[in-house]
Amino acid sequence: MSDFLNDLNTVQKEAVTATDGAALVIAGAGSGKTRVLTYRIAHLLDKGVTAGSILALTFTNKAAKEMKERIGKLVSNDMANYLWMGTFHSKFATILRIEAARLGYPQSFTIYDTLDSKNAIKQIVKDLNLDEQLYKPNEVLNRISMAKNNLITAEAYASNAQVQAVDKSMRKPEIYRIYQFYASRCKNSGAMDFDDLLLNTNILFRDHPEALQKYQNRFRYVLVDEYQDTNFAQYLIIKRLVEKHHNICVVGDDAQSIYSFRGAKIENILNFKKDYPDYNLFKLEQNYRSTRNIVDAANSLIAKNKEQIKKNVFSKNDEGDKIHVIKAYTDGEEGYQVANSIVDTALRNQIKHSDFAILYRTNAQSRIFEESLRKMNVPYKIYGGISFYQRKEIKDIIGYFRLMVNRNDDEAFRRVVNYPARGIGKTTLAKLDETAHANEQSLWDVILSLDTYNPGLNKGTVQKLKAFCALIIKYSEGIENKDAYESAYSIAVETGILKDLHNDKSPEALSKYENVQELLNGIREFTSQEEEDRTVPLVDFLENVALLTDQDNDKNGDNNKVTLMTIHAAKGLEFRHIYIVGMEEGLFPSNRSAGNSRELEEERRLFYVALTRAEEKATISYALSRYKWGNPESCSPSRFIKEIDATFLDIDADDSFKTFTTNERLRTRSDTTAGFKKKTRPVAEILVKPNPKLVKVKSSNNAGIMTNPEYESIVAGVNVEHERFGVGKVLNVEGLAPNTKATVFFKSAGQKQLLLKFAKLKVLS
Repeated sequence: MSDFLNDLNTVQKEAVTATDGAALVIAGAGSGKTRVLTYRIAHLLDKGVTAGSILALTFTNKAAKEMKERIGKLVSNDMANYLWMGTFHSKFATILRIEAARLGYPQSFTIYDTLDSKNAIKQIVKDLNLDEQLYKPNEVLNRISMAKNNLITAEAYASNAQVQAVDKSMRKPEIYRIYQFYASRCKNSGAMDFDDLLLNTNILFRDHPEALQKYQNRFRYVLVDEYQDTNFAQYLIIKRLVEKHHNICVVGDDAQSIYSFRGAKIENILNFKKDYPDYNLFKLEQNYRSTRNIVDAANSLIAKNKEQIKKNVFSKNDEGDKIHVIKAYTDGEEGYQVANSIVDTALRNQIKHSDFAILYRTNAQSRIFEESLRKMNVPYKIYGGISFYQRKEIKDIIGYFRLMVNRNDDEAFRRVVNYPARGIGKTTLAKLDETAHANEQSLWDVILSLDTYNPGLNKGTVQKLKAFCALIIKYSEGIENKDAYESAYSIAVETGILKDLHNDKSPEALSKYENVQELLNGIREFTSQEEEDRTVPLVDFLENVALLTDQDNDKNGDNNKVTLMTIHAAKGLEFRHIYIVGMEEGLFPSNRSAGNSRELEEERRLFYVALTRAEEKATISYALSRYKWGNPESCSPSRFIKEIDATFLDIDADDSFKTFTTNERLRTRSDTTAGFKKKTRPVAEILVKPNPKLVKVKSSNNAGIMTNPEYESIVAGVNVEHERFGVGKVLNVEGLAPNTKATVFFKSAGQKQLLLKFAKLKVLS
């Protein structure tokens, strides 16, 4: 037995060494599932298994790269480099390029990203004279994507009465036509989208048994990470590949299955024992990431789910703090309290801003926290913002790369034919589009045979198009044998893109110029990382870019910033301090899950994922009122807070966790201002009706404020005492009640900005 196996605990070692047959590894949060996969592969190589016979599938390139590096250190880099390890889409794309001719595709087929697909659908909707407001590209693409993930082709979709009925009920009866046109145009353009990579691999294995047998013989061992996130298409490919050797190991956690909206099926992991009756089950239950309080709280929550594989996750780490619950009266106040808590915690514990993350259910929630952090001068970053490769100037130059590799790529053609400007306008493109679609040809083929198709263009336009095509032909000749960097640099220079950006002296153009330079740097880096004994062609780089995932796109370049992100995006990450915000009924769990037990269980799993991202401290916040469509609406705390065992919560004794129905929009609360009890009134009334007791006064620094008479004495220059921060001096008072703020310098805690209605400051002099 190799020495590196001594790094594993007992269960991990058992899961690593049981290499033959089917194995299901249920890995609780923070239990070392990546280590098990890595060591299992290293153990196979150490036993003499050929690297090329191992297929390891992940969901991010980042995960695959890290695992390869670890395996290289455990055994040897030479063996690790020959593993078939990567994302589902990247490995299946490799197979499809090898077998492209069987399916009628060119080996250099283009891979459309989401934006390419949306643009194509938008054009089809326009060509079919459909209502562009009704058939929105994003919604149509989601519908097509779900169909493909369930292996429903365009032809099958059009003949499926049940599917048609659903579309009609959504008042979108023409989706089947859009799907048919979209599939046809992709094929004519020699292009596949992300979902096609899975769909076409299934078609390849279904219609070409000799191809299936070839890869069954090749891959003697198949390993799958995050198995609970696989969809039906992925499940079926895996099942077909292992039919001969039956050596399959899947690792995952049913409690972290949160991607049903992308087509993921939790049944894949729950029913593993039915697919492979002789399987071995291993449960990784020790959490190495989080404190005992966090792990136990998460356990008490997820125990409410009925659909799960039972396990007993535990931690031997410190007990840690209880989960703090913040109650705010408004969403704005919630943002302030969370930001203030981050500032206070970072200062008191001398920890970095990058140790904090704010997690929310929907992207729209970020605004309030962004504003609050900005006001307190706390640096932050939005995780999942616009990718480097989605910037216009980068998409433009990559459009040229794509067209050089695949001249039939219509989306790339449309993007670059008039950039830099050549006098080829929308009218010309419309005529070319109409002719191409009528004859089921690509735009490129139409231009090459203008005399045959006669789209009605004048001589000047024809000459411009021919000059453009000549440029593309010149730089695409032999491109498959040229170095990617050399090809890319020549294209950037000869097309005039670099010159165009360089001549524009605006700050925006300078930034774009630098981005193109960075792209070229990235291509140089990519080629240098590949095998030294071969030339890396541009098509390899294009495939790498097209298959980047959200996590791969995150450069982590801006250090020491608070991270803001959705919970879905946080999966697989960890932070010392986590804030889970917006914990209200209708928001989390979402309204869509009401009355649906399966969807409610997924929402609960999502909350479980959020909690288990925390290493040391987790904080939950909710608001009693939140603005929706410009109007304040009453909210009630999420049922999920109540489902956590109260033993693990740090919460005010008088806080009620009654879950209100949607009809109970008006509730009462104690309106406490600066520590003084007021008459109980409905929340909505407090929010929209002024308090007659509020009066306007002037502070000593001439800042106009609206405040209660009880704290008129808090003005600039006075000394005050705070129950937590101690003695301090008021520097400034500003704002209207009930949001009057005081800036105070405390001897022990430094400068703080406090809401007077919550601060309970005691005036000393």
